[in-house]
Amino acid sequence: MKEFFATMDATQQFYWYVAIAASVVFIIQTIMTFVGADTDTGIDADFDGNLDGVDSPFQLFSLRNLVNFLLGFGWTGASLYNSFDNKIVLGIVAFLVGSLFIVVFFLIMRALMKLSEDNTFDIKDTIGKTADVYMNIPAAKGGKGKIFVSIKGSTHELPAITSSNDDLKSGSLVIIEAIEGDILLVSPLNK
Repeated sequence: MKEFFATMDATQQFYWYVAIAASVVFIIQTIMTFVGADTDTGIDADFDGNLDGVDSPFQLFSLRNLVNFLLGFGWTGASLYNSFDNKIVLGIVAFLVGSLFIVVFFLIMRALMKLSEDNTFDIKDTIGKTADVYMNIPAAKGGKGKIFVSIKGSTHELPAITSSNDDLKSGSLVIIEAIEGDILLVSPLNK
């Protein structure tokens, strides 16, 4: 290995060291991600920047982005070193490729985040939905019954009352109009 680096000048060695070190860290991060290990470095930072609306897992200044940048920077510099006579141009190209790695990582993460789904149940999401009466609902808010309603792909059994003058029998369809406390106010679907 010493012979490999001995024939290179300092700039070429620098690109190779950066590429190899970034690759090792990238491989370790990847293995830890697939194994499910916590990749938090434990480093606390104090930052007073205003990042209103930033809710994504993508942060511009992070260890993962540094590694992505160094991968692109190091391997571009190492592989194209002999292709450029002007080493400043090579440095600029390597910098641009490293920056491109960060952009590609961001686009991949954004695409993956679109695949996530929020299935948390909020009773407010039931208003305006059609439901099936499960247990009879007495007329004129005379007592509680139960309904089945499907929200975000899952079915929920919830207590319900009605202001209708008729009892709502099991198996009939109702529409949810409002929420009174934790109880749904329903009316017959075909008024």
